[in-house]
Parts: sequence; structure tokens; C-alpha cells
Amino acid sequence: MTTLAPGLIESTLQPNITLVLVTVGLVAAGTALALDRSLVRVLLGMVLIGNGIAVLYLVISGRAGRAPFVGEDPAAISDPLPQAMVLTAIVISLATIGFLLALSYRLWQISGTDDVPDDAEDARIQRLALEDQTSSTYDPSEESTTTSDELADGDGSPRP
Repeated sequence: MTTLAPGLIESTLQPNITLVLVTVGLVAAGTALALDRSLVRVLLGMVLIGNGIAVLYLVISGRAGRAPFVGEDPAAISDPLPQAMVLTAIVISLATIGFLLALSYRLWQISGTDDVPDDAEDARIQRLALEDQTSSTYDPSEESTTTSDELADGDGSPRP
């Protein structure tokens, strides 16, 4: 069993505070933009969040090391897993950005704006709920398929 010097252990576990602050700033700004009604701002928010996550993987990967070639000292090589995770985060971010671009372009074609409109059906259902009324599409004669309704008689067996 190899014992390492105490200074070496402490130096490998301390993250770069600048990268931590950059990560926090990117994710916070991206989250603030993603909560807006404008799809272009949501798109920019997703770009910032994706970049923040990529920087986060740099932070958690530790110190830079040598390339993992055969014959190198295992303690001196860098871990390839965070690099693979960064590539995965980039692919996921790119797919999300592509979807949001298509969605915002289609919304601009239809309405001439990139602001997400209010859902009229959702507002109607909220109004009915406040008035304690049921929707016109509600059918009380339909059988429920939920387990709680099937076990409502209390003995644990389904209703006949």
C-alpha cells in the first residue's frame, strides 16, 4: 500500500475557486434567462447552462495530468471519464439548443413573435377549478384504472 504525503492529498482535493465561481455564474445567469417567456432568452439560458455544466466537469476532474498511454505512471495520468462526460454534456446541450431553435423559429413563423403565449385551455381549466366545476369532457361513468380506486374497499382486494 502506497502512502502519499499529506500536502499532496490536500492539493489534489482543492478545486479551483475561479472555475467554481464561473460555473455558479453561468448556471445562475442561464437559469434566470431560462425562466423568461421569450424563447430566444430561453435558448441563451440553455447555452449558458450547458457551458456551466462543461466547466463544472472541469472543476470535478481535478488537476491536469499526462495523457493515459501504456507505460505511464498511473498517478500521473489524467482521468478520461470527465472528458467523456464533457462531450456528453455538449451533445445534450446541442440537441436541446437545436430543438429550441426549431421551436422558436416555428413560433415566429406562426405568431410573428418569440414570446410564448398563455394557454387558453389551461386558463379555462383553472377558472373551472376555482368555481369548483367539472370540465365538459369529464365522464363519471368511466372505470378508474388507478390502484387506489381499485383498493378503496379497504381489505386490499380489488372491487368485484
